[in-house]
Amino acid sequence: MIKFFSNNKIIFYSSNFFLIFLYLFPGSLLGLAIHNDIRLQPQISPDFIVSSNHLYVFLLVSIIGFFTFNKSIEIRNLTIYLILLSVILEIFHLIIPERSFQWSDLFGNLFGVIIVIFINILIKKYGVFKK
Repeated sequence: MIKFFSNNKIIFYSSNFFLIFLYLFPGSLLGLAIHNDIRLQPQISPDFIVSSNHLYVFLLVSIIGFFTFNKSIEIRNLTIYLILLSVILEIFHLIIPERSFQWSDLFGNLFGVIIVIFINILIKKYGVFKK
């Protein structure tokens, strides 16, 4: 499975494009499709301390990224990119109409990335996938 993603980097790049497009769109395209209201955001599960939707999305994008890139320099750059992306996209909500900056969304973004980074460190340290 890891070879599939590393051989098809377009999956990571297209998931990033889709994430950025949805994040910067004024309003909610998913809310429009599901609730017929651009102001309503569909909720996957109830929020806990952080926004669950943001946590799930950044978990998914981070997992795809860590499956896609294997070299240590790529992993370092990916880690920096994902953390910066999670912060910058939420900061843009300060200026996008119909969107608002929320700390729970920012922390959901960051926790999604940090969880995958932590799991990746554990896998590298204990060699779960080594032959």
